Amino acid sequence: MSAYARVRGLEMDWGDSSDQATFRDDVASFIESRLPEYYRRLAEQGDQGDWQTDRFLGDDEAKAAAAEWEAAVHERGWVAPHWPQEYGGAGMSSMEHFILNEEMSKAGAPQVGGQGVAMLGPTLIVHGTDEQKSKFLTATLNGDIAWAQGYSEPSAGSDLASLQTRAIRDGDEWVVNGQKIWTSNAHRADWIFALVRTDPDAPKHRGISFMLMDMETPGISVRPLISGGWRHFSNETFYEDVRVPATQVVGEVNRGWYVGMTLLDYERSSIGGAVEMERQLMAAIEYIHDDEGAEKSRVDELPSVRAEIADRYIEIQVSFNLSFRIASMQASGLIPNMEASMGKVFSSEVSQRVHRTGTRMFGLYSNVWDEDSEYSPYRSRFTQNYFHRIPATIAGGTSEIQRNIIATRGLGLPRG
Repeated sequence: MSAYARVRGLEMDWGDSSDQATFRDDVASFIESRLPEYYRRLAEQGDQGDWQTDRFLGDDEAKAAAAEWEAAVHERGWVAPHWPQEYGGAGMSSMEHFILNEEMSKAGAPQVGGQGVAMLGPTLIVHGTDEQKSKFLTATLNGDIAWAQGYSEPSAGSDLASLQTRAIRDGDEWVVNGQKIWTSNAHRADWIFALVRTDPDAPKHRGISFMLMDMETPGISVRPLISGGWRHFSNETFYEDVRVPATQVVGEVNRGWYVGMTLLDYERSSIGGAVEMERQLMAAIEYIHDDEGAEKSRVDELPSVRAEIADRYIEIQVSFNLSFRIASMQASGLIPNMEASMGKVFSSEVSQRVHRTGTRMFGLYSNVWDEDSEYSPYRSRFTQNYFHRIPATIAGGTSEIQRNIIATRGLGLPRG
């Protein structure tokens, strides 16, 4: 896949400009020379490492690889490619950032910095005070602070503005009580950014504030949520009389909903998913051509499976171009809205279909969960990922919510 579209009359050119081609070659050469062997090995097995998991919870090899990769990316100034240079970022254009993410995903190289760099940093740059920027941006950039996101609650998921976690002002502090759910990375985070209700009498979108909390603050507790695939990625978090300095509210009190929506725009503008899906699908196709894969594969005997594989490949290219559209809009100074929802809903649903198709490629062998079993096809990657992708259409905004956004903001349809 290439990275840039130029309009010449009615003709579209998806090729890189000369400057972009030079930058792409630079990124690829950097990854080739500096990506730790640990992550190369994972990529060959159809996996992609997670920097934040490896940094906190990995074995000695994983922790060493995370530190080595972080140092290499930091050396190039690419930890925060989209941050302005004055805040320690690379100041890349939207298309340079797109190319960087694309090449990283192709190689299975993990993003460094986690949610703090990807989402919170840009939000603080727009809405934070000078004191907040000074305290948090450099520490986040250097990997001294890892972040979690506290948005959803048991009764406020798709209807997030119904959240009830309450913050009451007490002098120079806020006292927080409540519960969050689906709190990704809370068990491996130093701080959390959260939406809390500070005015229960205001209209629900206008009584919310955006708050930063140290995970070591007394009263915060974390309980794991184990997925259907026995993976610990998300959590419940509980807040009992948690005292938070008033200086840790980002933006105006009771206007946090609009701060939080700025952050979600960054969450939904990603190219990595399409590239990762293509890498996994092509690796599986290569696998079924070797002796072990051919023995376990049903592709030769089932035309319907071959047709599914072709459909998935086409869908991955569509997903890539939806992400490409977002990057192109950003490069033109436009703000994606329903376009980001289109990319998110399509990509998340395709990711589920890709791994379901992967299980069909190997028939009953796909019932084997143990990746080290002699009977596991392709190290059971499609079987495991089929389960791990269940939340894909929920996290970051459900498919139902994304379709509502497309209907109302894109098609002008009335709200139901």
